[in-house]
Parts: sequence; C-alpha cells; structure tokens
Amino acid sequence: MKKLFSAVLATALLLSMAACSGGTASQGNPSSSGGTAAVSGSCSISGSSALYPLAKDALQKFKANNPDASVTLNAGGSGTGLKQAAAGTVDIGDSDVFADEKLTAEQAKTLVDHKVCVIAMAPIVSPDVGEKVKSLTTQQLTDIFTAKTKNWKDVGGPDESITLVTRPTTSGTRALFQSYALNGADEASNKSLETDDSGTLLQTVSQHNGAIGYVALSYLTNKPDVKTVAIDGVEPTLENTYSGKYKVWGYEHMYTKGKASGAAKALIEFIQSDEYGKDMEAMGYNVASKMQVSREDPKASQ
Repeated sequence: MKKLFSAVLATALLLSMAACSGGTASQGNPSSSGGTAAVSGSCSISGSSALYPLAKDALQKFKANNPDASVTLNAGGSGTGLKQAAAGTVDIGDSDVFADEKLTAEQAKTLVDHKVCVIAMAPIVSPDVGEKVKSLTTQQLTDIFTAKTKNWKDVGGPDESITLVTRPTTSGTRALFQSYALNGADEASNKSLETDDSGTLLQTVSQHNGAIGYVALSYLTNKPDVKTVAIDGVEPTLENTYSGKYKVWGYEHMYTKGKASGAAKALIEFIQSDEYGKDMEAMGYNVASKMQVSREDPKASQ
C-alpha cells in the first residue's frame, strides 16, 4: 500500500506542473529556470512592441531546453496585449506600462504583474537634424511633440520643418514617453506617419529629413541610420538608466490573468533569471534587480 500511495502522490505532483493549456513536466531534462524538469503545453503572448525583441530572443533560448512547449508570440501594442490578457484570449499580455493605465480598474484587478526588465525610450532624429541637435531640454522636447515648435531652427537645428513620427494612443511606448519625457503633456499625432512598429518608425525617421520620433534602446543596438538625442544633457544609456540620471524609462511587464502557471510561469522565470540577465543587457534592456532607483504605479495611490 505504501508503494501504491507513493506512486499516486508522484503522479499528482507531475500533473500539478501542467503548462498553460494542459501541458505536463517531463523528468530528466534541464529546464530553462535551472530545475530538473522541462515543461510542455501551449502558451500565447501578445502586446508591447518594445518588449517584442527580448521576448522573441528569450523564447528561442527557452525552447532549446523546453522543446515540447508551444509558445506563440505577437506584438500589437501594450493596450492590445493587456486587453487580450484580461479577456483570457492570451496567456501573457506584454506591456510598457502598468495595467491600470490602459484598462479599467476592474479589468486590471484580474491581472498579476510580472516585471521582467526595465526599458528606456530615446528620442531619435533624422541624420540631417542629428548633425546639429545633440540635446534638447524637457521643455523643448515637449514643445516639439505638442507641435508648438514647428521648425528645427528654433532649437538650434537646421532651417527646416519638424516632421513628427508618432505612435497610436494604444501604444504603451507612447504612454511612457508622454509621462516621463513630456511631463504628461498630450502628444500631437501625425496620422500620415503613425505606427507602433518600432522597426517601421526607425526607417521612417531615417528617410525623412527633419523627422523625430522615439524608440526603445533595444532597437538602437545595431546602430541604425538615425541619431539619438540627449534630454537635459543626459544621454540615453543603460548606465544612466541604472543610476536614475536618465528619466525616460519604465518597467516591462508580463501580465497573466491570475497566477502564472506551467509554460507561462517557466518562461517568465527564465527571463527574470540571472542566467538571462547578460543577454538582456546585450540587447539594450536593463535588469530590473540592478536598478538604483524604483518607480511605483502612478495610479496605485489614487
């Protein structure tokens, strides 16, 4: 009877490790989070385009140790990811902002926040502008993105019109930039050049004289044909973000409806691990545990 009870207990423990949609853990294989079991099952992710490069890289490395796990990944913007996570149509919703900044209080309460890293957003300009404009004050940047300032000569640049390359209002990157770069000012929208695809935005800024936009540092590691602009004399770098000198940063979140389990839990833990931290920094993201400053949910005390 003791042997039978032990066998039943072992089976129950294995079943409790099921992945997002009915997966199981198989013994004897190394897991991505340093354990002795690999996970299987399916998991779906959508949301933040700023987090997408890291999620894609982490997923490839996670799959190497968890070949039986099936994970689908899409971008679409933070607002989309959060809404889908709250609706239960995806297992993980990636977001550049806290959930209650995009969802109703009731929707946000259903989600569990997993802060996986920190990301900084940098203003970028076309090469012709970058030759003269190296830094902008917060007020100058605000005036540019609210369309109050319309010519680069007014901020020390060439005598040419400013072309805004903007993001949709559903964008978490836009919300973060608006909060910390523009002091909450309502950003103007240029519908003709609006996109939440950071790769497209980079290309658009590089190809239009007088253009300005903003992207995560992770999109600048391959030295694209655009120039970054300092804010109040502080360069957008990992080091300045860690110290808190550079102010335009926020947490990257992976939200789950209720507690994470199975493949979702294993993937999140892998991304948060020390093992993956070096890869994270190489891609232009900050390791959250190394930050010398912290940032609270702006709506938490309301």
